[in-house]
Amino acid sequence: MSLSPEALSPPPSLSDEQTLNAAVACLSEHLELDTQGQFSAQSLFEVLLWAASRQDSIEHASQLLSGVPSGNGIRHHLSKLKDLPALEGQLNSALQANLPGQIINRRQRLAIDLHLIPYYGKPSETEGNYVYRSCAKSGTTRFFAYATLYVIRAHQRVTLAVHAVPRGESLVATITYLLAAIESLKVKIKRLYLDRGFFSIPVIRWLKALGIPFLMPAIIRGKTGGTRALCTGSCSYRTSYCLKSQKYGSVDCPMVVVCRYHKGRKQKHGIQYSTYQSVEVQ
Repeated sequence: MSLSPEALSPPPSLSDEQTLNAAVACLSEHLELDTQGQFSAQSLFEVLLWAASRQDSIEHASQLLSGVPSGNGIRHHLSKLKDLPALEGQLNSALQANLPGQIINRRQRLAIDLHLIPYYGKPSETEGNYVYRSCAKSGTTRFFAYATLYVIRAHQRVTLAVHAVPRGESLVATITYLLAAIESLKVKIKRLYLDRGFFSIPVIRWLKALGIPFLMPAIIRGKTGGTRALCTGSCSYRTSYCLKSQKYGSVDCPMVVVCRYHKGRKQKHGIQYSTYQSVEVQ
């Protein structure tokens, strides 16, 4: 009997060109992009995919590639996509179009991440609806925020849905939107992993009320009290903790405290503490 995890799909054998063609065909089928002039929507998708796969800018990609639209031309066409909710629906349809059969109608480990892109300058009326306030980072407290939901299987991740987080949307609403976006897949939650951006009383209370098992990093706060008081000892352990807030009240939740030794990594020594909120459903 094999003890190795079941593969999500057969070993990949597609060439770069075949992968590009498949991605362009999927985007062309699901995204409505009106283009004018000598370049087609497929040409724009090819430039965007080339830049995204290399984590490059549109401007630099258009300069390196020959026979493609200019950076200004690409941005002109992208600026036509003003209906963001409709665009999200099209992108999520594309993400879910060719999923491996082992994902649909199965119990899966799901993860949700919150991504913040620093924003500088004065936003337009449309952009202002999606300028997200958060803790200072990279010289600003304003960000474009988007959340992603993906499945984790056989040490692989497959993104199932994305969501641009509008200003004022609660974290509970963000999670609800993403889970609703995959409702047609009939995926059951084996466990939900969330990043520390979702660490809050409303989220914890809501997940416990729905009976969703989850694991989420807990933010270490306080100088001697709060969650920092849990960071003691030299061995990892489990405990219970009551998270309190003047605005949201309190909620009890099991806590896991993980101890690791730095061992000189990054010129640090001693114990490194990490805390996680973990709820299982019997």
